[in-house]
Amino acid sequence: MDYPGLKIINAKIVTPTRIIKNGTLLARNGKIIAIAEGNIDSEAETVIDAGGKYLSPGFIDIHVHGGGGHDFMDNTVEAYLEIARLHASQGTTAFTPTTLSCEQDALLKTLSLYEESEPLNKDGARFLGMHIEGPYFDMEQRGAQDPRFIRPPDPKEYQEILQHSSVVKRWSAAPELKGAIEFGRFLKSKGILPSIAHTNAIYEEVLEAYENGYTHITHFYSGMSGVSRRNAFRYAGVVESGYLLEDMTVEIIADGRHLPPALLKLVYKIKGPEKIALITDAMRAAGMPPGESILGDRRNGLKVIVEDNVAKLPDRSAFAGSVATTIQLVKNMITLADVPVIDAVKMMTITPAKIMKADDTMGSITVGKDADLVIFDDEINLHKTIIGGKAVHAI
Repeated sequence: MDYPGLKIINAKIVTPTRIIKNGTLLARNGKIIAIAEGNIDSEAETVIDAGGKYLSPGFIDIHVHGGGGHDFMDNTVEAYLEIARLHASQGTTAFTPTTLSCEQDALLKTLSLYEESEPLNKDGARFLGMHIEGPYFDMEQRGAQDPRFIRPPDPKEYQEILQHSSVVKRWSAAPELKGAIEFGRFLKSKGILPSIAHTNAIYEEVLEAYENGYTHITHFYSGMSGVSRRNAFRYAGVVESGYLLEDMTVEIIADGRHLPPALLKLVYKIKGPEKIALITDAMRAAGMPPGESILGDRRNGLKVIVEDNVAKLPDRSAFAGSVATTIQLVKNMITLADVPVIDAVKMMTITPAKIMKADDTMGSITVGKDADLVIFDDEINLHKTIIGGKAVHAI
């Protein structure tokens, strides 16, 4: 007799097109093997009664710096593993570890530690590849990025970095910088996603960048230009470009702080759930009490203060990072932006999976895909995180 490893019953199964009420899911060897409305006559080693709660694909966070008191720039295996565990406890089943602008030696070490940590990650969110954020940014739009390291693209430098490691899957840069278009073409030729970030570009520059591989915009609205006036003439900025270019994907920090409800609603209304990924952009203070913290490397990073559910510069002049978790993002889109559950889940699952070209194995509850799942209730409170058919967090 066949004994699938996992059976989840009595669930509201969230698919990209509908919600299956009183649904059943079967998984074996970490893969989904069946879904149906009503019961599936099959035994399993583990049976979970969802109790009428939602069963969703696992949440995919394509921009995260840290959590649980750790940052990837700490450059320790412990940091990688503890961040993965912390975010798994909040519904994240896969994510892209993200760097900050830094010296090349520090970046190379971070990439090496990714490779060292990945095979040791047994009970945390899966690694989806590295996201390098910086240092090729516009100085005026650097935000909390360290100005000591901001510089234009250097072919010798970025080629050496990518020869050193094959784990880079995404790189954020300002496309108006000298050499940035060539940089984007080079990334695209290597199968790496060039993303627009920390930029003062105007529409014409964004359009050229889009044509050369920059098909995604990092933390939309944050660290980028809007309409500007130059010599009496007005120019559309990156924000307007993101709306005008229909196939451009964007990511938003839906923590309720970086973008108010009105802007969450606007982005959703214009771009739609197929072009929006929800991201935490979380720093080390995610999952930690309010108070003082550090953005980036614990030894020489930027001191920040965490209050009002967001990290701020010490003088409170600007935000310095998010402390959000993925379950909070989904809840905020539903409660603050009036987005239907199915679309909020889509922006946290299949859309980021497609952006990262990982949708062949994850991002939706589909037969043959990874059994990466979350269970949450009608108030969008997390009850269980399942990775590869194994529960790694439950309440």
